[in-house]
Amino acid sequence: MAKKYGKKYLAAAEKVDSEKLYTVEEAAALVKDIDFAKFDATVEIAFNLNVDTRQADQQLRGAVVLPNGTGKDQTVVVFAQGDKAKEAEEAGADVVGAADLVQRISDGWLDFDVAIATPDMMAQVGRVGRALGPKGLMPNPKTGTVTFDVAKAVSDAKSGKVTYRTDRDGNVAVPVGKVSFDADKIAGNIKSLSDVILKARPAAVKGAYVKHVSIASTFGPAVNIDLASL
Repeated sequence: MAKKYGKKYLAAAEKVDSEKLYTVEEAAALVKDIDFAKFDATVEIAFNLNVDTRQADQQLRGAVVLPNGTGKDQTVVVFAQGDKAKEAEEAGADVVGAADLVQRISDGWLDFDVAIATPDMMAQVGRVGRALGPKGLMPNPKTGTVTFDVAKAVSDAKSGKVTYRTDRDGNVAVPVGKVSFDADKIAGNIKSLSDVILKARPAAVKGAYVKHVSIASTFGPAVNIDLASL
């Protein structure tokens, strides 16, 4: 069944040349111009990569701190004890705990955006892995959320750190700001993220690595980006 689009979406889509590849700067400005949401919509970038995610060495996963932030206030919890718990609290973590935090999550509480843990706490955190994993909240060394440097981890999470990973089809989708951002700030975030994604090219990939890149606001149509402008 063909997908039905509303009048506002169709009006916005008419302003986008689907055959054109826009520069990052042009795309950022256009996405702002055609957004019709009644709230401060998120701008997201989507990469379609030429990777075989069935192969472990072609799965991308990591994190990057966007220079202009995400526009979202992140609620951060930290699994730590002793001096590291105090360090996390001083860094601005919203909730810090050990066995008590594990129990709270086990009881069903998941009202947070980022979970950080010191390595010595991972055995306890593993007990709630089934709750954290599906939500993308499980601490992981690859994203810098399993670390003894909890102060930096909390600071990064609060200042605009985003995680990325390939899905089964080789796509990577990441928020890069809000429609209320200046276009140059959205473009700056895109370029910082793109630099990380491009440098993460798996050695086993043959031929073109990035097949397609586009950005869109929450409800808006996609705007295709010229790879040469990344």
